[in-house]
Amino acid sequence: MMIVATDYFAKWIEAEALSSTKEADVEQFIWRNIICRFGCPQSLVTDNGSQFIGKQITAFFAKYKIKQHLSTPRYPQGNGQAEASNKVILNCLKKRLEGIEGKWVDELPGVLWAYRTTKRRSIGQTPFSLAYRTEAIIPPHVTVPSIGIEVGNIEQNSEQMRLNLDLLKGEREKAIIRVDSYQQRLKSYYNKRAKIRQFQPGDLVLRKAFITAQRQGSKKMKPNWEGPYVISRFGGRGSYTLDTMDGKEIPRQWNAYHLRKYYPVLRKTQGNDQKRPSGDAAHKSVLRETQGAPGIS
Repeated sequence: MMIVATDYFAKWIEAEALSSTKEADVEQFIWRNIICRFGCPQSLVTDNGSQFIGKQITAFFAKYKIKQHLSTPRYPQGNGQAEASNKVILNCLKKRLEGIEGKWVDELPGVLWAYRTTKRRSIGQTPFSLAYRTEAIIPPHVTVPSIGIEVGNIEQNSEQMRLNLDLLKGEREKAIIRVDSYQQRLKSYYNKRAKIRQFQPGDLVLRKAFITAQRQGSKKMKPNWEGPYVISRFGGRGSYTLDTMDGKEIPRQWNAYHLRKYYPVLRKTQGNDQKRPSGDAAHKSVLRETQGAPGIS
């Protein structure tokens, strides 16, 4: 298995093959590959795996004052940068392995080097240049020497390095502008096709039922939605905290993508039609229901 970390600004990727991903392994990876090379990060975005939310790793984050943000479960888009990095690494490994999957550990350093020294569309530069303030001398420039290597000398190289340091701030500002423009284009493209789904505290919702190990054997006979639950509060970026009908909070936040509004179906009484309740009234009415199929919007 492999653990991957990506810098949001420079798109620099750190990856390492591990035999296990326990809290101690994650702690050592962050210490060796991030803190010892680039310093303490301000914040980290992780998924909800036990190796990222245990007491040991939480104490490690607190020790170095690293803010941890958890992505919503079952929603890869909530940590899109990590998913994009994983896709790039896997695609590059597939091209280099040619059917010999067992050797991916040996090919990983070369794949990371190729990624770090290739210009990224979003920043217009290589991750290596933004991380180390200069471009790397790649192997082809050694086997087939370029003009800079043939003609250059130590004094010119030192002067160029100092110039790069002077221009670094401007180059990073350009990269920030390009990233913002790139993200705006992606956002515009996505919003044209996205269906916004919003809920308010007190709304009744159903949550998508995922196929877990306990449900694997009879998944076809199980309902596709579970609930109802009550929206407790808004968690930001389209995620919500849910409560059961008994008022017990559901662990972790859930993205609106996996939620559907629940409309309780009430029976007609003699001569009077009961109106559909909302908010707290709906919360109480569902407790009295015994039959009726839920409606999904």
